[in-house]
Amino acid sequence: MNDETELVTTFLDKGILKIGIQRPDKLNALTLAMYDAMTVALESAEQDKQIRVILIHGTDNCFTSGNDLRDFAGNPPAGENSPVFRFLRAISQAQKPVIAMVSGAAVGIGTTMLLHCDLVYADETARFRLPFVNLGLCPEAASSYLLPKLVGHLRASEILLLGETIDAEKALEIGLVNRIFPHPDLLDQVMAKAVQLAAQPPASVRLTKSLLKENQAQQVAEVMSKEGDLFLRQLAKPEAQEAINAFIEKRKADFSQFS
Repeated sequence: MNDETELVTTFLDKGILKIGIQRPDKLNALTLAMYDAMTVALESAEQDKQIRVILIHGTDNCFTSGNDLRDFAGNPPAGENSPVFRFLRAISQAQKPVIAMVSGAAVGIGTTMLLHCDLVYADETARFRLPFVNLGLCPEAASSYLLPKLVGHLRASEILLLGETIDAEKALEIGLVNRIFPHPDLLDQVMAKAVQLAAQPPASVRLTKSLLKENQAQQVAEVMSKEGDLFLRQLAKPEAQEAINAFIEKRKADFSQFS
């Protein structure tokens, strides 16, 4: 699969659209083309009456390690219509239920996208991390609003300011995931949940999802827009450049020169 768009696969099964992030040699790091492909899949799903449920997954040992920093540094987002921001709008505004299935690393947007899913299932290998501050950046995907609502202010501060890894058990404890299934059983268990959801009356499912989200929809959109603007400003600053260069050069970033 040399075409980057093929690194995102789609497969319709029993009314469930599976969107697969399939770049295991790079820990499923996301490129601009992959964001475009996922956005197209999400938007197309809204128009396809055969599709009842959307299931996003990675590979057997990784969900996604977030942005491909080489691609990101070479093609930084230029505004709200950049691929990454269009993907975030698409998943945050999806009318059909979205399930995420997480094995291994879920880094950066690999975790923030989960805040917009309706059900999140993981196995014991799942690891979640939001290293935006570590990279000289700021939260995105309205995570500065949604995460404190989900886990509380102090826990959200620890997760976002320190960028430490959250294991599967901790993620379950704080409400980031619904259930943890044993790794060998994860796919079968999640598919069973997806099939159960797909069998529900579709209009009722969409209406219930809408009611669950409508009180915060405007706030989410506003925060996401503000974060996006600040993210782009931070990306152009020396701190972010040092962090990205350090990652590419496989060295520890040095922020001692900044105040």
